[in-house]
Amino acid sequence: MINFRNMTIRYFLASALFFVAVSCISLHGQEGYSIGITAQGVSNSKIRLAYHLGNQQYIKDSATTDITGKCRFAGTEKLPEGVYMIVFPGNTYFEFLAVDDQHLEVSCNFRDLPGSIVFRGSNENERFIEYQKRWKSLQEEAIVISDKMKGEGTGTPARKTLESQMTVQENRMKQYLREVSDLNKGTLLGAIVRSLIPVETINPVITAGVNNPDSVARLRSYIYYKNHFFDNTLFTEPGLIRSPVLAGKLEQYFTQVVIQMPDSVNKEADRVIKMSGANREVYQYVSVWLFNKYATSEIMGHDAVLVHLADKIYLSGNADWAPKEFVTDLSTKIAKIRPTLIGKKGADLVMDSFAGHFVSLYDIQAEFTIIYFWEPDCGHCKESTPLLKKYYDQNRKSGIEVFAVCTQNKREQWEKYIADNSLTWINGWDPNRVSRFDVFYNVESTPLIYILDRDKKIIAKKLAVGDIGTFIDNYRKFVTHSGGSSGR
Repeated sequence: MINFRNMTIRYFLASALFFVAVSCISLHGQEGYSIGITAQGVSNSKIRLAYHLGNQQYIKDSATTDITGKCRFAGTEKLPEGVYMIVFPGNTYFEFLAVDDQHLEVSCNFRDLPGSIVFRGSNENERFIEYQKRWKSLQEEAIVISDKMKGEGTGTPARKTLESQMTVQENRMKQYLREVSDLNKGTLLGAIVRSLIPVETINPVITAGVNNPDSVARLRSYIYYKNHFFDNTLFTEPGLIRSPVLAGKLEQYFTQVVIQMPDSVNKEADRVIKMSGANREVYQYVSVWLFNKYATSEIMGHDAVLVHLADKIYLSGNADWAPKEFVTDLSTKIAKIRPTLIGKKGADLVMDSFAGHFVSLYDIQAEFTIIYFWEPDCGHCKESTPLLKKYYDQNRKSGIEVFAVCTQNKREQWEKYIADNSLTWINGWDPNRVSRFDVFYNVESTPLIYILDRDKKIIAKKLAVGDIGTFIDNYRKFVTHSGGSSGR
């Protein structure tokens, strides 16, 4: 369960701090952008205009300073609102807010950032700098207390005193964020600062006589925290896309807060996508962020989230930004993944075998069936097959069977490998793929492992051989604890 106090401390010490801001001259009516730079100590040097997009940074433009350190970035169209950077050689940089007025004249000393930055005419960026300076001071004060806490034992009087001091400091920091947010309501600065205000946790009152009251209290606190996590995030503000704020909130929520079960992730993903629907640009960003996160997740079972998001966003026609070719390719990919999701019943495989007769996956009566797609000359298979044989030999009498399917068509090589290595499990042979094993189990590389229960429901896939034993042991414990059975 989440330790809310520790999370709050880490939040304050690690929340986004934009170290330097510059501003623009208010020239109402001017279109596009024009950013004039005068940087002492940076003559005849290439500098870049960059911007945040989530937790990544991208180059927008580059320019070369003259002998006096002057250059200018300009464009006929306004920059999309967000946090931008002027990046000097050596990746030293300062940041500024691109808002309504984007005609800037900025001067600074390259060796004295942020102290030397001079700008005029933008009240929002002036407040941005004031905020940064004060927030940095508050962070430094919190760090001092936190460092002292590390040297004190849990429960000691000194520790309790420091914890009280930290609580006071946290309250000061939260209050300051609220004040800045309120004073800058309706601006990008206000939206950024508001996003940093942490969720207030609750101490629920548990009725007397409830079993495990502490566990119930923690559960209710967690549910409240989860449900209110985005209360201070303005999904209507597209400028948050071009800052580290929105991506940071999404990453924290879907990595640290949401339970990593597909059904839980899908429910919360739907909720966040719905919240982002008030602004099309934010909706697109949130949708793409979620899709990319779960398209690359290495957590077993998260492909079910990928399928859900593909259906909801792309295959439903809601992603008007996606090229037709991408959607077509995605549809094909999802069609391959869909039958292999954990919880689905694996398709029957009927094929010839090394034993000289046809075998059927559904005829196997074992508690667990390991489907092993392999090749004799596959480098990784040469490492995995002996390990699987060792596990099988040790556990075959305890409800384990292996249905091995060779994915290549070199019969003599296949037969020789089986004979030389005494592979006594079921060795299926289907060189023409009549059983369509490659389609039903999305076989694109080897080795590939699926684990099925007694009823041939997929309960695990893409495991390393070394993890099979631990998974089956834990699965048996889970089934026993839940009062079920591993199949029937």
